Amino acid sequence: MSRTRLLTWQISLGLAMLLIWHAVSTWPILGDVKQIKFFFSTPTDVIARIWRFFATGMIWKHLWITLVETLLAFCIGSLAGIVIGFWLARQPRVAAVLDPYVKMANALPRVVLAPIFMLWFGLDIWSKVALGVTLVFFIVFFNVYQGVKEVSPVILSNARMLGMNERQLFRHVYWPSALSWMFSSLHTSVGFALVGAVVGEYLGSAAGLGYVIHEAESTFDMTGVVAGMVVLSAFVILIDWMVTLVENRLLAWRPQAGDRTS
Repeated sequence: MSRTRLLTWQISLGLAMLLIWHAVSTWPILGDVKQIKFFFSTPTDVIARIWRFFATGMIWKHLWITLVETLLAFCIGSLAGIVIGFWLARQPRVAAVLDPYVKMANALPRVVLAPIFMLWFGLDIWSKVALGVTLVFFIVFFNVYQGVKEVSPVILSNARMLGMNERQLFRHVYWPSALSWMFSSLHTSVGFALVGAVVGEYLGSAAGLGYVIHEAESTFDMTGVVAGMVVLSAFVILIDWMVTLVENRLLAWRPQAGDRTS
């Protein structure tokens, strides 16, 4: 499917969902319209609220704070996951010893950790960054670890026969093998970094998209809640698009599915 056709289908699906939402919130198809508007708002009200967010400029401060928290959590968590994932994949004995502890740490509920991080780091951005790091790290770590472990023994043997040292093996064998796994995890971890920042803001902050959503929710302002969620979703798509640009640049050597011949 071409990009133009794919984009057309995606836009059409979005418009269809908006039309269904508008119809349900305007006519008594599923019940009392007033109740439906109270619980789900309407597309026109949400669009008007988003327009007001940007027209008045009030959203920029909150967007900037959430962006900083998200990028810090994403960068720190991804870097730690890549480095430790590579290291443990190349140290099987150490990985075997640490295996139960890694699984225990990954199983900890992140919502439970949020108040602890607030106690340790306060209510500023670092408690939100810490929460986001715990979400990003394990996603990247497990993917990088698996990507390195999936290197073909035949390729490794041939590379060693050609006289490659460990540094050359890392650059020409392990790193290319792990890149696809790594970027697959980065696409997922972008959303989780944002989730960590927003959840932290929701639980305790004075600014950020999570704070905007929490304030609207506390006054039963469903239009404000949905508008904040829409801005949040668009924010994720924008960051994910940036990751895709970097991925396409670094993985330019990888053949596309349509380029493969039988």
